[in-house]
Amino acid sequence: MSNPTEFVVFGEALTDFIRQPEGHWRAIPGGACWNVARAAARLGVTTGYAGAISSDVFGEELRGLTQAAGLDMRYLQQVDKSPLLAMVTSTTPPDYFFVGDDSADLHFDPSRLPADWLDAARILHFGCISLAREPLASRLLDIAITAAQRGKRIAFDPNWRKLMAQPHYQPLLRKLLSLSHYVKVSDEDLEKLFPGDPQALATLQALAPQAEILLTLGAGGMRWIKGNEVVTQAIYPVTVIDTVGCGDAAMGGWMASVLRQPEAPVATHLRHAAASAALSAARAGAYAATWEEAKTLIGPTS
Repeated sequence: MSNPTEFVVFGEALTDFIRQPEGHWRAIPGGACWNVARAAARLGVTTGYAGAISSDVFGEELRGLTQAAGLDMRYLQQVDKSPLLAMVTSTTPPDYFFVGDDSADLHFDPSRLPADWLDAARILHFGCISLAREPLASRLLDIAITAAQRGKRIAFDPNWRKLMAQPHYQPLLRKLLSLSHYVKVSDEDLEKLFPGDPQALATLQALAPQAEILLTLGAGGMRWIKGNEVVTQAIYPVTVIDTVGCGDAAMGGWMASVLRQPEAPVATHLRHAAASAALSAARAGAYAATWEEAKTLIGPTS
């Protein structure tokens, strides 16, 4: 890439195997963090996906799509290990499990990152199951701590999955929240991250006192929250085809807007987050929209 890579996304890329109504299985490349990286890159932000994938047919497909999205390929690692798979036995209600004992994602090696990568980076993003799987989780937390000490901004989308119910996840969650400048959570995430806590949002704010929080509410739109300040954004109406990856698209849209137009008001960033999510929902397979598509959907603003 000719321009410095300013947004670096750490975490898992995987292949979803989704059971179809007729009993067949459909394989779809994905992974929350990989989706965020693709979304930001397609929106015109110089982005690196920093993760490890397998060298087999699943890894090769992920590699090809990573390159096609315009991501900085220096950050992608391929290793001779098995792929990480998500077996989705039902989408309504969601039921799934992961297949990934000693899989490629766990072998991500921070020492293989490009030289001086942290000098160029402006925001580092972390999230989802990569932070619940050791030894990867500890490596990523170390990167986040070092980056924060260097004055870099940290973005975090917990993106709750059942793996995060393990006791060792809570201390990591709390540490990463304390480092974060941008946190995205859904209303469902809040319930799972802080079970039985009627003040879950207030708890999140206390754990991430410096963070801007983007709370997504499904059909109810989204809210940006910092301290006592709240900005709301409705959804953009589209014909919904597939909601898989909508939250990742919203995160990518939010960060892309923050990086591309840093002086813009919060409402502008929210419009881009909502537009990216809507455009993803209107296509199958975690579609990553372009900046022009998002601008067209947003339309004129006062």
